[in-house]
Amino acid sequence: MRMPASADAVRPSRRHVLAAGAAVAGLSACGMRAGREFLSTDTHPEEYPTVQAVKEMGRLLSARTDGRLGIKIYAGGQLGSEQDTLEITVFGGLDMNRVNLAPLNSIEPLTTIPALPFLFKSNEHMRRALDGPIGDEILASLEPHGLIGLCFYDSGDRNFYNTRRPIRTPEDMRGLKIRVPSSDLYVSMIRALGADATPMSIAEVYQALVQGVIDGAENNWPSYESGRHFEAAKYYSLTQHVIAPEVLVMSKSRWDKLDEADRALVRQTAKASVPYMRTLWDQRVEDSRARLIAAGIEINEIEDKAAFAAAMRPVWDRYIVSEKAQRLVSEIEAMGESA
Repeated sequence: MRMPASADAVRPSRRHVLAAGAAVAGLSACGMRAGREFLSTDTHPEEYPTVQAVKEMGRLLSARTDGRLGIKIYAGGQLGSEQDTLEITVFGGLDMNRVNLAPLNSIEPLTTIPALPFLFKSNEHMRRALDGPIGDEILASLEPHGLIGLCFYDSGDRNFYNTRRPIRTPEDMRGLKIRVPSSDLYVSMIRALGADATPMSIAEVYQALVQGVIDGAENNWPSYESGRHFEAAKYYSLTQHVIAPEVLVMSKSRWDKLDEADRALVRQTAKASVPYMRTLWDQRVEDSRARLIAAGIEINEIEDKAAFAAAMRPVWDRYIVSEKAQRLVSEIEAMGESA
């Protein structure tokens, strides 16, 4: 993790977290019942809805165990990128982690399903699909990889923005250099539209836009606003090409040290934090949208989203190959048709 020297004195390093994790790993199940805080991390800033949701989960855990269990969260990327902290979580150096789907795609193929372009018709469709057995099956697929999937948090609909022109048709994408998360799925989506995909950390996007390293990116309203990307890229096109959630995971090595009662509590409080997060998220989206409109960005609706969906359909054929994945996709599509 790269960090200014002045910050080293006040921010815990990944080495410190690993040391803490090693110390925690030595606790017996009996010791766990004596009480401790789970160590959790998030790359989003302190006030972000996912951070506040995990804090709410910690509050619920503490209330239901008379302070025996709780959560200590390091927000704002203090402990490194999602890719780095996810590896630490798998090995037990961190107890919990809120991550985007992208770094999970290379770990477990089923996690690509919620990130498929134009799978969900709306945020409501996504919530209904993932709040039930379909979502539970995707979360459960992480366990063989050293992670326990606890719940999905909203991440809104993702839209394209760039410095050069409005995006109204797939042809408008051609030749643009578009930042994407480090995910083969996202790279494939951008290439299917005739643009050049540039994997890059979200922290680097603003400077890359200003310097012309990239022409644009794609993200939700709050990220477009809070990252100040709108200052450099004023064209925001409402493609809503992906409505993918984020995921709260727990280290399986930590999970295995909990007794059944505490495991149930962790699952219950994680699920209970979801509606709290969504209330905060919906308000955050509206606040960001209002600030962006006031700032004078150029917003354009997409008249023919079907053209974008058709261009990206080969991406489905590439990533949805197993019978289980095909079944889950079909079930999600059927839910959208019945809405």
